[in-house]
Amino acid sequence: MRFAHLVLAPASTPELVVVQEERFAPVRALGGDYASLQQLIEAGPERVDEIRAAAAQLPATEWREISEAQYAPAIITPPIVLAVGLNYDEHASELSLDNDSGPVLFSLFPNSLGAHLGEVPIPVEISEEVDYEGELGVVIGRAAKNVTPEEALDYVFGYTTINDITARNIQFQEPQWSRCKSFDGFTPVGPVVVTADEIPDPQALAITTDVDGLRVQDSTTEFMVRTVAQLISSISESLTLLPGTVISTGSPGGAGRSRKPPLYLKPGTEVTVTIENVGTLTSHCVRA
Repeated sequence: MRFAHLVLAPASTPELVVVQEERFAPVRALGGDYASLQQLIEAGPERVDEIRAAAAQLPATEWREISEAQYAPAIITPPIVLAVGLNYDEHASELSLDNDSGPVLFSLFPNSLGAHLGEVPIPVEISEEVDYEGELGVVIGRAAKNVTPEEALDYVFGYTTINDITARNIQFQEPQWSRCKSFDGFTPVGPVVVTADEIPDPQALAITTDVDGLRVQDSTTEFMVRTVAQLISSISESLTLLPGTVISTGSPGGAGRSRKPPLYLKPGTEVTVTIENVGTLTSHCVRA
């Protein structure tokens, strides 16, 4: 099943919906009183099953066209967004950074969350080296602490597509990476969250990024240094990953900084990240 947040009328609050192809149904029409995906995740898997059953029974005439609405971020109120750096050898090599010691982990600020087909403000006065990073996002479904790799995927609610946009000049000026990746709109996520039952193997997904129609990243999640299961296990050591936590699992090679000449995002650029069976996420860059 696929969930999204849509704005159904101008200036209205984003609403949680179920998406089927190019149609949607509000969760409230399916008997669910949940304002956000976070609330539904916290309600537990039984409530998700109820929504699934109701969606299966909803008449075709009750589904609406997505073109009638506007996307909001697929994740809007997570407890935290955690990002993993250097989780593909090729990306670590092209940035000349070491990834041998363990997962490079940092947090992303909530103001950075953006929507499919939304705008990414490029702060040209601060950075002219704004880069793309297509990544698989993992949404935790229940509290996870000290879980083993063998059981880790049982804690996953679903998956989404993320573009972990980065101001490279600031990344290499500061020892901590949160700020350079957390400017407003720098974390587009969506368009949907796909429940884990539809993704039997998160290490078998093609991932691509296109900038103004040019294919700049073309890889697969099988090349992760640490698998989704290994990441969840490692991060959950002696700390609790709360339901709704988002983990952005790292970017494959092909970053704009590594190209000759470098290819950075600028006002007017369109960037699209696609993950097989998860979704296609497009962002429009504008001047901040």
